Amino acid sequence: MTVLSVSPRAEPGRRKMAGAAPVVDEPGQIRWKKRAERKGKRRRVGMDITWVTDRIAVGGGIWTAENMAVVARAGITHIIDMQIEFDDTRLATPQGITVCWNPVDDDFEPKPREVFERGVEFALAALEKDEAKLFVHCAAGVHRAPMMALALLGVLGWPVDDAMDLIEAKRPAADFADVYVRSVENFLKGRG
Repeated sequence: MTVLSVSPRAEPGRRKMAGAAPVVDEPGQIRWKKRAERKGKRRRVGMDITWVTDRIAVGGGIWTAENMAVVARAGITHIIDMQIEFDDTRLATPQGITVCWNPVDDDFEPKPREVFERGVEFALAALEKDEAKLFVHCAAGVHRAPMMALALLGVLGWPVDDAMDLIEAKRPAADFADVYVRSVENFLKGRG
């Protein structure tokens, strides 16, 4: 699989987050903890899953076998892993969860339609099964996962603005960068 759009540069608004790590204090609430605050402390564990619909969830990285077990206990059968940082497949296989690793950099650059095609086709095939539940995640559940969930809801018939409102209402941490919304809109126009 080819990794898409790798670009480590930070935009001015993102520089303050450089060297920071996402921390989930409450479900759906993410704050950034500076490296100096984390020094000498264990990495926070736990799962960040927000149900957008009864079968589609959005959230942050899984990272450990223990967290993958939590995902499995939540009834999740399929994962779209949008993070370039880590492929969940090795952790998911023992749990019987199917993964679509769809690695995308969170670089605030336009995303090619192949990113959305890969994720949406996987999701649609999964959701054909009545018992299937889908978890779309990236590292923090702020940009890439909401972007993919937006594309999926758009294909399922939701107007883009209504889908963004739904995702933001369920997951206040979601942040829809204009460039990502335009990428989703271009993908949806091309499907018609």
